Amino acid sequence: MKPLLQFFSQIGSPFFINIYPFLAYMSDPEHINLNYALFEPNPGIHDPKTKLHYDNMFDAQVDASYAALQDAGFKHMEVIVSETGWASHGDENEAVATPQHARTYNFNLRKRLALKKGTPFRPHIMVRAYVFALFNENLKPGATSERNFGLFKPDGSISYDIGFPGIKSSSAPPAFTHLKAEYASSGLLFLVLHGVGCLFHGGAPNFDTMI
Repeated sequence: MKPLLQFFSQIGSPFFINIYPFLAYMSDPEHINLNYALFEPNPGIHDPKTKLHYDNMFDAQVDASYAALQDAGFKHMEVIVSETGWASHGDENEAVATPQHARTYNFNLRKRLALKKGTPFRPHIMVRAYVFALFNENLKPGATSERNFGLFKPDGSISYDIGFPGIKSSSAPPAFTHLKAEYASSGLLFLVLHGVGCLFHGGAPNFDTMI
């Protein structure tokens, strides 16, 4: 990957990475605290190498990326989370894919990013992240969870409420009307051009890309 990272460095590009505590927890539920994955209160994890303490898996995964970039010689490259989210429904072996857990994850992610702070390893670089996804993808193949990461269902009704006043509508047209009005004042949510993600951060929203 070094030639690619060198190109990113030359043009000043950040490094984008998909981060899913949901998938990490699903892969090893016996050794991962569910609250650690959901930003809920938990004892946390101490990194013996860096001597840093992590109270959520999201920050730990971001910092794993920063550590890898530093080892590769790109200490100053910014990491942006291009996808993160939690499934609201799943198969029998995906018991943690529930609306309550999905709401908890994205609601707590919203609160964490609204702090406009960095990670333990990079405290001065504000974390930015795109939530996957805006809509459930009802025709997507694979496990049931793959079709249920959206804040909205295919008919435009909400999958669960994460605390934004605009996400309360039961049909698509009024939902988007509220999205534009409410998020313009909140400054916390971007809808992206491809229509399957949104960005929580502390900057001013730009709805020119909303479709």
